Amino acid sequence: MIDARNYLEAGMMLHGHKCPAMPMGLRAGAIAMNKLGVDRATDGQLIALVELGDNHCAHCMADGVQMITGCTFGKGNIKQLGYGKFGLTLIDKATGRSVRVVPRAEAQMAMKQTRFFKEYREKGIPASQVPDEVVQPLVDRVMTAPEEEIFRIGEVQHEEVKEEPHPFDSFVCERCGDMVVTSYGRIHEDRHVCIPCHEALLAGAED
Repeated sequence: MIDARNYLEAGMMLHGHKCPAMPMGLRAGAIAMNKLGVDRATDGQLIALVELGDNHCAHCMADGVQMITGCTFGKGNIKQLGYGKFGLTLIDKATGRSVRVVPRAEAQMAMKQTRFFKEYREKGIPASQVPDEVVQPLVDRVMTAPEEEIFRIGEVQHEEVKEEPHPFDSFVCERCGDMVVTSYGRIHEDRHVCIPCHEALLAGAED
């Protein structure tokens, strides 16, 4: 069994500040992993689909998911769906089994009424500057509450997983000299260039 508490300290170090959302990602990831009976991904064994959008509250949840599942942006096995929601779907590539875990809306709404949000975050105060006595109870709540009390846990589903090999071919941009993955290359007047150089040349930039 994966225990989210074993990843809390490392998660805080990765994330950089104390808040309730990163631990929420730890708990969601642990629940999903235990539901599927899988271990932390060392390579691309798992795929995490997070429903987060961009630059909104509780986006910190993604760091908790990365920390505990081993699905990271560096490995390319975590995808942000851009829904502005907080669900996590974890997929076991070996079996195609998946499960969706999402914080209960009522639990999130209750948390948004706390001092952490009302007196600090909603007034633009960074999470790192919120007093520990304000934020620690929220972290404790997320880490210790019964799973079903703060999460909705879906039934195991089956997904069709298409394996996409990592490309290793590359070239050197003939304008800026940077290394570029071949599939991202562009041709401009018989020159093999990168996307930024291609856009600059189309806009009339000089070599």
